[in-house]
Amino acid sequence: MKKFGFVIAIVTALVLIGCATGGGGGGAAAGSGDEFNVDLSTLAFVRNEAPLAARWADHFIPFPEFPVDVTQFQRLTVKALYFDEDGEEITQGDGNVMVTLIYDPDGDWRGPEMGPGPNTPVKEFNVGGFSGMVSTDRGTRIRLNRAPGGILFQNANAAVRYIEVTEIKFHNG
Repeated sequence: MKKFGFVIAIVTALVLIGCATGGGGGGAAAGSGDEFNVDLSTLAFVRNEAPLAARWADHFIPFPEFPVDVTQFQRLTVKALYFDEDGEEITQGDGNVMVTLIYDPDGDWRGPEMGPGPNTPVKEFNVGGFSGMVSTDRGTRIRLNRAPGGILFQNANAAVRYIEVTEIKFHNG
């Protein structure tokens, strides 16, 4: 429990530092409403340690409690790198990685085959590809009714063995 309190104190300090410097996610915590960058250092891991065993394998990352109300945002940008089994980076493109935002990590991770579902408010294919809106600076449109509990990455291409998250941003622009 002390470790959790320590982590919360660090996250709070980082958010306040961001507010004072005008950087990244600090603006949202200060009430500007423009954007909130998830501090990746607060996540349990951003890259899977073991290689994904098969196509559509799961790389789930639980979210900590956010210091802002992310339901105020209308867009989501998610960026990731992906690698083959030798650790060589795979060129970004359609058909490699899918991302799903999940409200309840104990609930349904799959949702409908295409598009959002009751527990999966965002389901986007082609992360990093030409057709992948979620990985653009503009992001994909979202309508969250509560804070998500995690994010799920899946390899649509069996050659993708490792996925490393580089950005998760809730924003309005």
